[in-house]
Amino acid sequence: MMGAGVSEDAVATMTRAVEVEHLHHRYGARVALVDVTLDVRRGEILGFLGPNGSGKTTLFKILSTLVSAAGGSVRILEHDLRREAHHIRRHLGVVFQHPSLDPKLTAMENLWTHGLLYGLHGPSLTARAAALLSRLGLADRMRDRVETLSGGLQRRVELAKALVHRPDLLLLDEPSTGLDPRARRDFTEYLRQLRDHEGVTVILTTHVLEEAERCDRVGIMDRGNLVALGRPEELKSKVGGDVVVVQSGTPEALQQKIRERFGCEPVLVDGTLRLERPRGHDFVREVVEAFPGDIQSITFGQPTLEDVFVHLTGRRLETDETGQGGRP
Repeated sequence: MMGAGVSEDAVATMTRAVEVEHLHHRYGARVALVDVTLDVRRGEILGFLGPNGSGKTTLFKILSTLVSAAGGSVRILEHDLRREAHHIRRHLGVVFQHPSLDPKLTAMENLWTHGLLYGLHGPSLTARAAALLSRLGLADRMRDRVETLSGGLQRRVELAKALVHRPDLLLLDEPSTGLDPRARRDFTEYLRQLRDHEGVTVILTTHVLEEAERCDRVGIMDRGNLVALGRPEELKSKVGGDVVVVQSGTPEALQQKIRERFGCEPVLVDGTLRLERPRGHDFVREVVEAFPGDIQSITFGQPTLEDVFVHLTGRRLETDETGQGGRP
């Protein structure tokens, strides 16, 4: 029940961590963001998925107050980004794609130094830093220099540093860079714990499908546009059934044959034919029987976020640094 004098719009605003309206940006003649509008609810994990050059890193830089947008408006935690950036920074935790740790300092010293910048000090800062490092599996390495830690362990120190001042909003740019699949899952699980137990709102950028799948909502970016926003399952449900992928030595010719025989429109993506069919297994059998000499391989499966991207843009996402991506 709303209190007296509190409007529905005011209540809605208080439930939002970030409000972005008609945001656009360019670097010289190159357009980086095109009329991006979205809300981020408090206590949710929102991931921006897209290939390099899609605009997600520019959006990250704007939200983290590193870049001033050319146009549009942004409110973070009920404060205007253009006029109140200094206040907003006190409530942000930021993990950049490239390391920002001092390699000659220990993990503990990196957190201690960062805490001092936010006015923390003394035993309370030491206890906070030690608790974070322990929670991230670094209890036995907190006195080691960062330069002696593996890439995955350094990434955990980065996260601990970003959390030392108890931010309300955590911004992560490609946070799983350098992490193996298990470390990536552990990292995501810890973000969920932050959301559930401390109410932290998390916004991350990624081009890793597995990471995006674990977010509460996903925004798909392409060429500066926010082309879709929703829960992963909601986005995948917009793909028309199973996704069938056909490899052929003559894909253009087979594309025409399938079009004429089955009355559907295969999409040619990077030399591979892709179709969306309600009963993929039936179609696989029918197309193999119809054109056995034209097919090198054929697969089908339920849609992934990679398939959503192809459905919306006609192109594939780039694979991540481990070579993992969607179907071939």
